[in-house]
Amino acid sequence: MSIDVLQEKIRKMKNPSMIDLTLSAADLPSLLIAQEGSPAGAYGRFCRELLDRLKGIVPAVRLSFTPFAILGAEGLTELSSVLRAASGAGYYVALEAPEILSPMMAAAVAEAVFGEGDRLWPCDGLIVSAYPGTDCIKPFLPYCKDGKKDLFCVIRTSNKSAPELQDLMTGSRLVHTAAADLINRFGGDTTGKFGYARVAAVAGGSSAESLRTLRSKYPKLFLMIDDIDYSGCNAKNCAAAFDKFGHGAVACMGPTVTAAWKQAESDGTDYLAQAEAAAERMKKNLTRYTTVL
Repeated sequence: MSIDVLQEKIRKMKNPSMIDLTLSAADLPSLLIAQEGSPAGAYGRFCRELLDRLKGIVPAVRLSFTPFAILGAEGLTELSSVLRAASGAGYYVALEAPEILSPMMAAAVAEAVFGEGDRLWPCDGLIVSAYPGTDCIKPFLPYCKDGKKDLFCVIRTSNKSAPELQDLMTGSRLVHTAAADLINRFGGDTTGKFGYARVAAVAGGSSAESLRTLRSKYPKLFLMIDDIDYSGCNAKNCAAAFDKFGHGAVACMGPTVTAAWKQAESDGTDYLAQAEAAAERMKKNLTRYTTVL
């Protein structure tokens, strides 16, 4: 798949949302842990059942190495299983990579995730940080061009202290727009039929001004709007990231859906129904401000 396929799925479902399946053991219903015998087994089952429940409602999902890896070898086995289940169910699948701090590790991760053959970590797009710079991004680019995979580079996050560094001035630019300049240059020959490149950006949903600037300054840059259920983020802010056709972005939400059973003060037996209802509310809220044509 590619950004074009993600955009097609969003158009078909009229739903510009992505569910982030990153969660901690504390957000898993205790009954699942008791039944599966381990947090890793419960996490895998939770994700697979949620994928089955939200099929046809949500076009895309996001997973991360970290919460599975801290559960040990069983956790990584479950991650591989969940990724295969998501791909098999027809979702667009984005995977947050392990931390990459050197060109050597970038090349190793690119080959392990995007290389040929039967992969342990099947996904359509990989999420990395833009801040290690060019030599940690370049190893992924051949797969974006020839393998038609997508790379999402994190340029701005939603946590409260993000402006301490990401919004500093560097010359005439903010640091996160300097990062956007960098990754925008890499996407030139990967632009698809909707006009968006397969080298994309991840930007927090806490600043409508930032999203509006990114959308206007980088018309070919697809935006993954991160953490829209984080404090200070909302669907109205997200609308600034979309073009006039409701294209060019996807909004990522996690605990509001995955931990909906906790927010409803449920005992966890209805976690699937609660998650489905929350996903539908998210779609309704997003499309209140953004019309997908």
